[in-house]
Amino acid sequence: MNINITSSECAWSHFEVKILNRVLKGLRGFESKKSVDASHLHGAGSEPLDITKGNITYDGNIKILGFEADAMNKAAQDAGYDDITEVPHEAIIIMISFKRRLTDKLKTYVTTGVQFTEDGVSMDQGAKNREITLPYIAMSRQQLH
Repeated sequence: MNINITSSECAWSHFEVKILNRVLKGLRGFESKKSVDASHLHGAGSEPLDITKGNITYDGNIKILGFEADAMNKAAQDAGYDDITEVPHEAIIIMISFKRRLTDKLKTYVTTGVQFTEDGVSMDQGAKNREITLPYIAMSRQQLH
């Protein structure tokens, strides 16, 4: 494997996140994870014999400015729900697209079956804006090249 440690990583300006087919301009951060339940298999003695794998889960969060959360909740209310946490997971897809360099091909993570698990409001003294973190669980995630 050839690793070039002098190259630059992705710049924040090269990322785009879409939810409900809308680009989030008030995006402040995000996380998208795939987790595999894995544990040691023990038998005789104290050393593990193997590693066994089980369930796979997908989760993450988006950190957005307050106006984006307000817009997502308004869209949910316009569709007949109280807020974004009540929108059925079958209706929500998150797309995270990025390029390492401007000349590179676009890479996209598509997370489907997204269920937001929390919605709230918070603010700290002296804050100049509202930042809201919305955690989610999901049914699947794949990377497109």
